[in-house]
Amino acid sequence: MKKRVVAAVLTAMLAGSLCVGCGQVKERVNEDGESVITVWSPTDEPAIEEWWVEKIDAFNQAHKGRIHLQREAIVRADSYAYEDKINAAITSNDLPDILFVDGPTVSVYAANEITLPLDDLFTEAEWEDFLDSSKQQNTYDGKIYAVGATESSVALFYNADMLEEAGIRIPQSKEEAWTWTEFYEAAKKLTKDGVVGTNIIMDKGEGLPYVLEQFWISNGTDLVSADGSQADGYINSPEGVEAAEFLNSLIQGGYANIDPIQKEFHNERAATMLGGSWEVATLENDYPDLNWGITYFPVADNGILSSPTGDWAASVTKNTQDMEAAKEALRFLFSEENVATYAKAISKPPTRKSSYDVLTEYNAYPRSMIKEQLMETGHPRPRTPSYSVLSAEFSEAMLNIFTGVDAKEALDAAAAATDKDYNKYYAQE
Repeated sequence: MKKRVVAAVLTAMLAGSLCVGCGQVKERVNEDGESVITVWSPTDEPAIEEWWVEKIDAFNQAHKGRIHLQREAIVRADSYAYEDKINAAITSNDLPDILFVDGPTVSVYAANEITLPLDDLFTEAEWEDFLDSSKQQNTYDGKIYAVGATESSVALFYNADMLEEAGIRIPQSKEEAWTWTEFYEAAKKLTKDGVVGTNIIMDKGEGLPYVLEQFWISNGTDLVSADGSQADGYINSPEGVEAAEFLNSLIQGGYANIDPIQKEFHNERAATMLGGSWEVATLENDYPDLNWGITYFPVADNGILSSPTGDWAASVTKNTQDMEAAKEALRFLFSEENVATYAKAISKPPTRKSSYDVLTEYNAYPRSMIKEQLMETGHPRPRTPSYSVLSAEFSEAMLNIFTGVDAKEALDAAAAATDKDYNKYYAQE
């Protein structure tokens, strides 16, 4: 796709002008003549930091004299510190060889030629071992630009005692998943005595498109077109407006809070919750006395089964001086064994199907249901270089709808802003 210009911003988060090509790329060979491959990724919990130390040491031992792998762990807790560092590196032409990016931004970096295609990273048979949802997330304009070790999903968590007391049916298979009507009626019935029926807002930022996009997909549309070039007619389509109005009916009925209490479900202030797959470990470890379960993501009446997916992935940047060495490092980091150990350490589902043969906990409920959703109903967030604009505009639109703005009007504004960005920076001449 030919761009009129390199976008003035990579994302709404990456504030400031870009200067692609400014400065010279520093030589990346150490005193031992080894090709130095640097990885940037956000800091993580101790188990993952230990994983990195162990794996980098193993790689360097195996490639001594040829390749030296090193990692810079960057704190991401302070707003967009990680993204700001990337933006500065783009400006100074000093990006690392391997850069970890959040799933929906893969297309942003690819469209701006910041990252390079990786289709030949693995053989066709090896790529087949990766979940379709992960490959879809990491594909832009027909080429794969990133590879990830873990996935995520969102399920409907429920308080088993509250549902049993209310006599509400709990779906036992995806074919029995609650329809929107059943979800609404359950939330209504469960709202009483200071408890709301459901929690549908993970957070008021990226959590909104991550979770709520599936209501559009389930209703037969999406936030943008399949090629990521157009939001008008999708996010604000009749089906999209219907999805927004359904979600708003939960807020307006008092069955969900626009400002949920922290750990609302965990502390029994919400009877159900659209929660991430990581909540399974949180509930098991920190709330042992809570009688809870999970079931499938709600489906539109006569709609399509769908569930969210997405996680961080590694890409190779345009500044690498040794593409083959960078690929060798990626093949090692995302091998069958290392994907399994990484997923185990971080308590997230792996991207490689073969890893589930090792991580047998995914054969038993509740993780078996997370696995089932990933393999059968998972959809990544939209692959568009204008994702950051889409994300921010969608979040603002939904919050406006929840506070009284007409759904069509709010979604029209989101569509217009997204299309303006795409047409300015990415549309073909």
